[in-house]
Amino acid sequence: MRIKQLQLKHYRNYDMLDLAPASGLNVFEGLNAAGKTNILESIFLCALGRSHRTPRDAELLQEREPFGSVRLFLETRGGSRSIRIELFEDDRKKIYLDESLIARSGELMGCLNVVMFSPEDLQLVKEGPAERRRFLDMELSQLKPAYYFNLQQYNAALKNRNLLLKEDPLRYDMIELWDEQLAKLGSRIILDRSQFIEELSLLARDLHLRMSDGKEHLEVVYQPSVPVANPDRLMETLQEQLTERLERDIFRGYTSVGPHRDDLVLQLNGRDVRIYGSQGQQRTTALSLKLSEIELIRKSRGERPVLLLDDVFSELDADRQARLLEVVSDCQSFVTCTHLEEFASIEELSMQVWHVENGMVSEV
Repeated sequence: MRIKQLQLKHYRNYDMLDLAPASGLNVFEGLNAAGKTNILESIFLCALGRSHRTPRDAELLQEREPFGSVRLFLETRGGSRSIRIELFEDDRKKIYLDESLIARSGELMGCLNVVMFSPEDLQLVKEGPAERRRFLDMELSQLKPAYYFNLQQYNAALKNRNLLLKEDPLRYDMIELWDEQLAKLGSRIILDRSQFIEELSLLARDLHLRMSDGKEHLEVVYQPSVPVANPDRLMETLQEQLTERLERDIFRGYTSVGPHRDDLVLQLNGRDVRIYGSQGQQRTTALSLKLSEIELIRKSRGERPVLLLDDVFSELDADRQARLLEVVSDCQSFVTCTHLEEFASIEELSMQVWHVENGMVSEV
């Protein structure tokens, strides 16, 4: 999978940009706030239909501009494709796939597969379960569009059940209706997550060993709120749990069981990296999780994804930089940095360098 051309119009700090990236490593260097991350964000937007930095599409527009767009042309195993996203100040965005307007953003999933690592991804390790669930949802949505639709429906049913829990008197017949929906959709989500983590954990373990020169053993364990001891009965088990906890949920005003309560446990050498890991260990753990997706996507899609690395190299020593580039050598990669010296210690590195300054990009 390779991006052949990226066009921005009134996007963030770009008035106009027409970029033809190299098929391998593309390095965008420049000062902070020059617009490097905006390029990576626009690619991410075309992959998942949303920014990784803000839920408000209007913030993606250039200042004082009512309209903007991102257009991307890519080459995939199945042929050439195009993605165009139009942004409006006072209206919902429009997404075009191969020049046809799509009705739902879910139709975009899997067309352009990306793996992104940014400074914010350290929260995947450091913060609470919501960040790790978000990681699961984003990656699984790219691999399995059906997962994305199940998740949307589950969240809608969960919202309705939580609203009912606050009603007085409680409509038990409606609660039963939403419990059935939550059990059916929730069991599918949990099983997909379980299978995903089973594959991801093995890849992340091996990758982290390479990244740490064999010194750190990473273990990734899925912690669903409902045990997956018997997959065939998971839907019934989840529905039973919802019924058993109903009085408690009424008292608390929210649903206390289901995939929206899941978590991941991350351990290095048998210790919780969130509590005991250093900043460097936490960052490398997050990076190992993210980069493991490359192989998962290759196995699922038959081609490697596009890799987006935002200000990652400055946080790694020379050895880990070199190992990282080994892992991503077969991907088209977009990397940001403030100084090219970050790559000076890596010999025989082939890359296309772009200088970014005040929303202008020039080839070096």
